[in-house]
Amino acid sequence: MGTKKNFVLDTNVILHDYNCLKNFQENDIYLPIVVLEELDKFKKGNEQINYNAREFVRELDLITDDNLFTSGASLGEGLGRLFVITGEVDSPVVRDSFPSRKPDHQILAVADYLARKHANMKTILVTKDVNLRMKARSIGVVCEDYITDKVINIDIFEKSNEVFDNIDPALIDRIYSTREGLDISEFDFRNVIHPNECFILKSDRSSVLARYNPFTHTVCRVNKTKNYGIEPRNAEQSFAFEILNDPNVKLVALTGKAGTGKTLLALAAALGNLIDYKQILLARPIVALSNKDLGFLPGDAKEKVAPYMQPLFDNLNVIKRQFAANSTEVKRLEDMQKSEQLVIEALAFIRGRSLSETYCIIDEAQNLTPHEIKTIITRAGENTKMVFTGDIQQIDQPYLDSQSNGLVYMIDRMKEQNLFAHVNLVKGERSQLSELASNLM
Repeated sequence: MGTKKNFVLDTNVILHDYNCLKNFQENDIYLPIVVLEELDKFKKGNEQINYNAREFVRELDLITDDNLFTSGASLGEGLGRLFVITGEVDSPVVRDSFPSRKPDHQILAVADYLARKHANMKTILVTKDVNLRMKARSIGVVCEDYITDKVINIDIFEKSNEVFDNIDPALIDRIYSTREGLDISEFDFRNVIHPNECFILKSDRSSVLARYNPFTHTVCRVNKTKNYGIEPRNAEQSFAFEILNDPNVKLVALTGKAGTGKTLLALAAALGNLIDYKQILLARPIVALSNKDLGFLPGDAKEKVAPYMQPLFDNLNVIKRQFAANSTEVKRLEDMQKSEQLVIEALAFIRGRSLSETYCIIDEAQNLTPHEIKTIITRAGENTKMVFTGDIQQIDQPYLDSQSNGLVYMIDRMKEQNLFAHVNLVKGERSQLSELASNLM
């Protein structure tokens, strides 16, 4: 146990994780009253951020007592106390450096005031706002990001699958000749691969695409399979289909830059495996332009989100174009949409929907917080498969980054689980121009 500290929380920390009060161990937490006022503005709405604001206020109500504004309210066994700082506190350095009366500056003033009042304790401002952290440092206020859910090593998102060289040619021949695969104990790399990991085995005269199947403890061959008219164009897309098609793998992450085929592969696999599921659900979070609320857009709820959903319909149209316009496959897709067997929806609209016997694909998952992804996964019912796709370099949420978004957090936490698989797609398959832009710009 280290020396006790004081933490001042910015509003964005709470909107990122409404359970954040439980993550500061024995240290005390201070909430400037302006934070509660800002939360009040976020309570109305259907987005996850609005839900987080409401949930935090409910949590706050449960722990609040008369001491909240004086000696603090206990946060529970092993945790510190929670204080709310009311009114304006005097901070000459904030007043001189940042004269405008903004919520950020009021929060900064509280942090400086507490640092001076409790000179024998370390006071730390916790905010996910980079600009506020810069302002804090400029006047000597100690600050940090909210890093409880940050993933340290994100190197895996730079590379494609593993390639194991110098494999005994006889082993590769046996993988080709046996459908069940070979026991993992026959391979030297058995201690370094994760469940359901896909890789390439090479000898001096042959190679094979393979996967470690944790359910059978075998290394088995990955075949180039086609799903609903879509054929894999490279090894990593074959790996994606391998895990997308396996009903034993209940949770899948597909990462990669734009144009690698993440969403298209997931949707094609869902359609190819429809016999095992009652419904296909394809959804993505709405990240409004310039962080504005969707209310500023014209139209009803469906019309407001239609532009954000268009990329999902584009993927469906790619699949439709694999068949003749009047084919039974295209007619079946249209019938599925009419009967809601295939649903393409904004993520905010599916909160109350049952997710049993569903092939559920969440696109743009890098724009979700760890808590949001946990909320989605924990609603999976019997015989539901969940696929999260995303590009960790294309984050549109202002307080998430490549280390703190929910997609990387899920992959980091789940990588040793038999029910989980991750494939990182590196090779762009849209066009030469798309690939060039992704790499150079």
